[in-house]
Amino acid sequence: MMDIDLTEHCISSETIASGGMLNVKRDQVRLPNGHTSQREYVTHPGAVVVVPILPNGNVILERQFRYPLHQVFVELPAGKIDAGEDILVTGQRELLEETGYSASNWIKLGLQYPCIGYSNEVIHMYLARDLTAGAHQRDADESMEVFELSFADCMKMIQTGEITDAKTIIALFFAEKYLLQHA
Repeated sequence: MMDIDLTEHCISSETIASGGMLNVKRDQVRLPNGHTSQREYVTHPGAVVVVPILPNGNVILERQFRYPLHQVFVELPAGKIDAGEDILVTGQRELLEETGYSASNWIKLGLQYPCIGYSNEVIHMYLARDLTAGAHQRDADESMEVFELSFADCMKMIQTGEITDAKTIIALFFAEKYLLQHA
């Protein structure tokens, strides 16, 4: 592998749209070859996705309507990181808020960058075990159905296209590898 400097350097930056969670930026950059170009991208606070495993081996999942695509998706519990919040705390908070479950065993599985061409979003992945059921604490604007499914059925749903959410697919694959290595 060659060690060519591929870094693009920011010359100027402007915010072209600003929302409650996302901002859209346009930067003028100097390319490694000395030319200039423009980059538009979305800034995101980051998120955590949780693979909650029940004592029977089943996974806690959610069915949730996602407005940008106008359809219901099967997903793992997840949510954005609040300013200054520890990523594990985000995972613990989101699991409790969305599902009512808390966990006493947390394993960091890794991280993923879902949209490297147009966003700086990072999603941290955790496996949560030793779950305790409780009451969910959803925000007023959250509606979802929480259910459990065997790990094998989750993998089948990926293969049949019933689970298409990228963060869920990647986190399930990471969890599967972890669980096989630590069986």
